[in-house]
Amino acid sequence: MGTGSDTGRGGGRARGLVLKALVLFGGVLLLRRLRRSTTRWDHARAVAREISGEKACRDPDNYFNLRMLTCPATEMVDGSRVLYFEQAFWRTPQKPFRQRFYIVKPCPKEAKCDVEVSSYAIRDTEEYKNFCDRPKDQRPHDEEIIEDIAEHLTTINLSRCERGKRCLYEGSTTPGGFPNSWNGASYCTSELTIHKNGEVHTWDRGYDEEGNQVWGPKGGPYEFKPAPNSCYDDLIALNFPPTNSLEKKFDGSFVMNE
Repeated sequence: MGTGSDTGRGGGRARGLVLKALVLFGGVLLLRRLRRSTTRWDHARAVAREISGEKACRDPDNYFNLRMLTCPATEMVDGSRVLYFEQAFWRTPQKPFRQRFYIVKPCPKEAKCDVEVSSYAIRDTEEYKNFCDRPKDQRPHDEEIIEDIAEHLTTINLSRCERGKRCLYEGSTTPGGFPNSWNGASYCTSELTIHKNGEVHTWDRGYDEEGNQVWGPKGGPYEFKPAPNSCYDDLIALNFPPTNSLEKKFDGSFVMNE
């Protein structure tokens, strides 16, 4: 009796160890699958989605009341997303004072970032005024848009935020910034933070040759919040996959793949 009982207990322990090993091995395989499922292009698409839409900065005590509107314009042959961006005072949205194209794509493999957001001048800004407000058949065609991408202005290198932070992505221009001559500047820098609640914080500043700031806010970034009841939500949803599905992927892995 005693020998049979000991043998049964030994066999049970062995089965338990095998089961634990299988569970551990399965967990490792699942983690690898999650890592493989999150690619650099997933991150590029997520950034393009998050910066799109209508967003407002209303802080009259410290900043101008601004409206920022960004929407999909076209897609490059390599899959890079081209977005149209315009900024206007909240009371006069039909009169933008800043218009740009953004090209959003993954960072090169050797770079220590996940997504590049590059801004470009527009060849004929008047032709693109209120681009996002127009029906698609009243916008320039894809071929025209690509031809109208003019001078490269800046590139911001974004990285996925660490666990526990309020943001999804954050980054800035490379040290030394990019050439800029507005208001006596010699170069400019940009910082961009994309938050989980849909806010986009931007901080653009210009400096002269001595390093003195000559334009841009000094106290901190403009904090653009999603405009309530925006009519652009449906438009953005048609062009990008749901954020929640991407968020679930990202929670599983911080390893980027091509």
